[in-house]
This record gives sequence, C-alpha cells and structure tokens, in this order.
Amino acid sequence: MTVDDAVARLDGARTDALAAIGNASGLDELDALEREHLKGRGSAVSEVNEQIKSFAPEDRPRAGQAVGAYRAAVGEALTARRAELEAAAAADTRGRLDLTLGTHGRGRGHMHLITQIRRELEDIFLGLGYRVAEGPEVEDDWHNFEALNIPPAHPARSMQDTIYVALGADEQTLLRTHTSPVQIRTMETQPPPIYVVAPGRVYRNETLDARHSPAFHQLEGLAVDRGLTMADLFGTIEAFVRRLFDDESVRTRFRSDFFPYTEPSAELAVSCVFCGGSGCRVCSHTGWIELGGCGMVDPNVLQGVGIDPEEWQGFAFGFGLERIAMIRYGIDEIRTFFDNDVRFLEQY
Repeated sequence: MTVDDAVARLDGARTDALAAIGNASGLDELDALEREHLKGRGSAVSEVNEQIKSFAPEDRPRAGQAVGAYRAAVGEALTARRAELEAAAAADTRGRLDLTLGTHGRGRGHMHLITQIRRELEDIFLGLGYRVAEGPEVEDDWHNFEALNIPPAHPARSMQDTIYVALGADEQTLLRTHTSPVQIRTMETQPPPIYVVAPGRVYRNETLDARHSPAFHQLEGLAVDRGLTMADLFGTIEAFVRRLFDDESVRTRFRSDFFPYTEPSAELAVSCVFCGGSGCRVCSHTGWIELGGCGMVDPNVLQGVGIDPEEWQGFAFGFGLERIAMIRYGIDEIRTFFDNDVRFLEQY
C-alpha cells in the first residue's frame, strides 16, 4: 500500500462511515458503527495506521494527517448523531423519569502508547517463561549501585546523571537510574532458578530534548540458572526481537561493550525496520538501530547477593520503552510522549 492508496482508502471509508452514521436509527446501531469504522481492528483507519511504519519517512506525516482527519470527522459525526438520538429518546419519555440517563457522559480513552508497549513486552516474556517483578522508584545506594558492581568512583554516580533525594555519611537515597535494583532485590529474596523482567520508570539528571528525558521507562530482564551461556542470552534476544517486530527478516547484531553489571557485555542492535538494512535517515545510513545492552551477570554480583557463581550463571538485558516506540512508529521526539497532546495520543 502506498501513501496515495492509504489516503484514498481513508477518503472512501470516511464517506461510507458518515453516510451510515447519519442513517443510524438507534444508539445500539451507532455503537456498532463506531466499532466498525473507528475502533475495530479491521477498520480502514486501523489498517492504514498499522501501515504507517512501512512508509518512507517523508510520507509518514501525510499518512498521519489523513488518519487524524478521518478520526476527527468520524468522531464528530458520531458525537453529533449520538446527541440527536439521546435527545429524541429523552423527549419520548413524555415527562417520565428515566433512570438510565445517568450523569454527563465522559469521553472514553485508551492506554498510553508507552503502557501499550510495556504490556506487549511483558506478554512476550511471559510467553518465554519469565515473570514480572516490580520494585520501589526511590532506592538506596546499595541496590542501585554497589550491588551492581558500581564502585563509588564510577562515572554513573556523578550528580550530572543521578538525582539524589538525600545525601549523608551513612546513607544515600536517590531516584533509581535503572530497573536493575529490582533484579538485585529479586535475587536477595528468591533462590535460583530465576527468570524475571522488571519494567518501570527510571530517572536521570538530564536536560529534556528530542532524545533525552529526566524520566523515562525501561524493561530489564534477568535469568539465573545452571549452565546458562551467551548462546542462551542471544537465543532469548532473537526470539524477543522477532516477536516484537513480527518480522522474520529482522536481524540482530551483538557487539562487545562494557557494563559494570555484566561480563562479558554486548550492545544489541537490530537491522533497520524502515529500510531493511540498506541505510536511511532513521538509522543514520548504517542499516542498524541500537536497541539496548546485555551480557552475562558478573560473578561478583551473584556473590554479593549470596548466590554461588560456581553453581549458578546468569544473563541480563535491558531496553528503553520510549526508544522501542520511537523505532516502531517513526517518532522523532521523546517529548511527544509526555506533552499530553490528545492529537498525538489518539493516533495510537
């Protein structure tokens, strides 16, 4: 489907939808038309919205505007016709008390795009045998840094990166900089084998711009079992990527990297889903998009929580939820997730 086909499809579907809505004779029929033309997964607007990510970057704004115009026109027609039918039904009561009228209606919403991505990732890993773990957003220094093999002099402790709530000689309290502390708390309270993912909000002392935010979301995973190797980690990531992008042609690349928590460590990248790896503006003409980091859990970390690294091995990985949403839907600015612009939110 080209962008011209998508616009033409929406124009035709809008004409049909407005005609059907204008002829609706009852509220039940109107609700059915709303599901058919606006909310249903098989509707024209849903199909075009799914296709936007496959369009060339310069065509996506036009397609997005057509989707927004369709939703606005059909939504306004539904609201107007519903008001007419409700007024007619109220007049027909001839003075009788109608207990079904209720209070002033409120518009129905849906989950935020980041929540949708989080739920989708959780479902993928639940299908792989993991469970979801959660922990506090206000953390102590031990769980956020020291237990993760990050000594006091590590750059990650810089005030430029970390938002401290309290600083003292005996205790330091901070807003967690990653969801890795949830993994530490899990290992402290649960004996191996362990297979968990830890989604949640994290905080960094960064200036808000197109690519950075002082508050964002991560999903990190941890597996601790006997005989785990890098091959198990790579296989898990491969399965996850294929489920996430629903495309068997998407390739993964692992390059050596350094993280205090893991050794050896690797940077995970996926072949660009927009150009197929041939190079485009989205992937800076490299053919690859960085997705996150991963590696084998450092034996010092296991030892620090009372797990024998001679008997048990582990691997860990982490992804930014906003980054995954930006890659999948071609969103240029992380700020749009937090602006609360209904026009943006309604598209997803």
